[in-house]
Amino acid sequence: MNRFLLCIGLFPLFLFGQKEKNTCETLSRINLLIQEYHYKAKPIDDSLSVYVFKTFLSRLDEENRLFIEPEIKALEKHELKIDDYLKEKNCNFLDDFYIAYSKTVTRYKTLLETLKNEPFPLSSAEKVQFSKDAFPYAKDEAELKHLYKKRILFNILRDVAELSTNKDSLTANFETLATNSKTKVFDKSECKIRSYELTKEEFNSSFLSAFCSYFDPHTDYFSQSDKSSFYSTVSSDNLTFGLYISMTEKDEMTVDEVLPGSSAYFTEKIDKGDQLLKVKHKGEEYEIACSSMKKIDEIITSNEYKTADFTFRKKSGEIYSVRLNKKVMKDYQNNVFSFKIKTDNATIGYVRIPSFYATFENGKSSASNDVAKEVYKLQEDHIDGIIIDVQNNGGGSMEEAIKLSGLFIDFGPLAVMNNNKNKKEILKDMRRGTIYDGPMLVMVNGFSASASEFFANAMQDYNRAILVGNRTLGKASMQRIYPLDDDNQEFLKLTLEKFYRITGKSNQYTGIIPDIEIPLLFDKQMPREDSNKTALPNDEISVVAKYNRLKNDHKDDLIALSQKRIEQSKEANEIKALNNKINPLYDNDLPPIELNFDHVFEEVTKMNKLWKDIKILNEKELNITVEQNSIDIEGQKYDDYLKSFTTERVKNIKQNYHILEAVNILADTKKLKS
Repeated sequence: MNRFLLCIGLFPLFLFGQKEKNTCETLSRINLLIQEYHYKAKPIDDSLSVYVFKTFLSRLDEENRLFIEPEIKALEKHELKIDDYLKEKNCNFLDDFYIAYSKTVTRYKTLLETLKNEPFPLSSAEKVQFSKDAFPYAKDEAELKHLYKKRILFNILRDVAELSTNKDSLTANFETLATNSKTKVFDKSECKIRSYELTKEEFNSSFLSAFCSYFDPHTDYFSQSDKSSFYSTVSSDNLTFGLYISMTEKDEMTVDEVLPGSSAYFTEKIDKGDQLLKVKHKGEEYEIACSSMKKIDEIITSNEYKTADFTFRKKSGEIYSVRLNKKVMKDYQNNVFSFKIKTDNATIGYVRIPSFYATFENGKSSASNDVAKEVYKLQEDHIDGIIIDVQNNGGGSMEEAIKLSGLFIDFGPLAVMNNNKNKKEILKDMRRGTIYDGPMLVMVNGFSASASEFFANAMQDYNRAILVGNRTLGKASMQRIYPLDDDNQEFLKLTLEKFYRITGKSNQYTGIIPDIEIPLLFDKQMPREDSNKTALPNDEISVVAKYNRLKNDHKDDLIALSQKRIEQSKEANEIKALNNKINPLYDNDLPPIELNFDHVFEEVTKMNKLWKDIKILNEKELNITVEQNSIDIEGQKYDDYLKSFTTERVKNIKQNYHILEAVNILADTKKLKS
């Protein structure tokens, strides 16, 4: 099984040694690795050129509101030649793109300044249009300026409309309020210019990433910082400043928790709810409102940033700055945990797996070991069944998925791995025995991917657990991260293999269909694998693998009982009703909105009503009795920090309709067996 960890070192680094970053050299190395080792490499031809050309421009200008038509026409001379440039190792074309892009950012800044200083009517008979797809490029600068003006007017009117639900009051004070909103909107727009400004290195990295995505959505170029941030999502221990931060509805970044023992904790200054205003690293200052979230996230999560200065605002208005240093600490938000959930006739164990973490970089524990510990704790409390929750779990270590599957299956094949040479390998659980052989249920949804799907596949194929929730993401491929230079500054995350179920089928592209589907808000809008143009297709292979599919005499009855309960459930029907309102907003273009206060207020009120209904439903506390297991009660008795985590986790469980139904299914299991 060690091959999953060792193959990072397969390629001798002397082949790739270099001292300075050279985009063309890096591109050549990437292509060399892809052509040799990618699961299904594609030829370097005009199809690649067209895809990379369009994808790169789309990433630079997502809404087609920076470039204008003549600039795109000028760049189109490269559209069918990128494959030739690669073969010639000539990347001068990137200079044309960078110059053109830099010009658009400068123009955006200039046009904003011009609009700010011109007379600006606060009402118009024109309409603004919003679309799920990018609009055509503006024909010239005059049209672009006009489009900016319409969007800014809409934002001003929306800002006023958001101030109160009392339309009469807003109308009576409209001139004053709109003038203030105008200043605010222009300041915010000017501030955002910085997020568009890219260094040459950032620009070239974006191109390399677009190139990689042609081969599949999960092959990607990483800088050292990108790699570090990626590993932080699949590790239980990370270098951290000691802050858990989230975005509010007002797009403000606030402190959720301060980790005891961390640099943030020892300042004795930072409190929950403080707003983060800016971050400074090595003399470079990043205002939260102006900088790209990717950069802020990079500073917070990447191992490359060890020290930074943070400026916060307290709720009282006090502004203060502190210098923080990172240290390796346990990431409680990314660790396995468990609870007991009580019903009238049963005690159900609930185990949450946020990711399939392993000892990557700073990691000190693994998901499979931690699950085993939690199952042991629950069995000490004599549970009647176990829920394993991998919803919103995007994967991680495939070795951990194999080990986790083996905890619940008594020896046998789990999946088949296939590489680009069509060499098949049956992955097996080599350890006899299980840690738990009672009733079991696995929760999945559209964000359950990769290692989560591997585990869910095995549980479904062996009939070991009932799967509930929603269709999974549909990623059945495996990636490895390889260095591209001897300085370990550039990396390639490369798709090498595809895994199949022991039946020979695959969940690639299609996802796994659970045994019982439960309504979920925004389920249709989750970005699954089949929404990616370059996703690997679904197929089947011939497999000869003997395995013992377990009997579950009550499965059909349990499914029927659950489906009937869901049909009659008030919560399930409320979710369906809200989805019927949500889906058209994402699936269709919205009707044009006239740019006057009455029409914008009407639209804002309608949307706010919908979001309020969504929030009420999401925060509704259900009839779920949640308790800690006996061992955790004793272990956390004097730990106020872990107690606060427990309180938040219990709250989330009580608001989760999927968990309620999962508990009911396992309670039904006990009834049917008695």
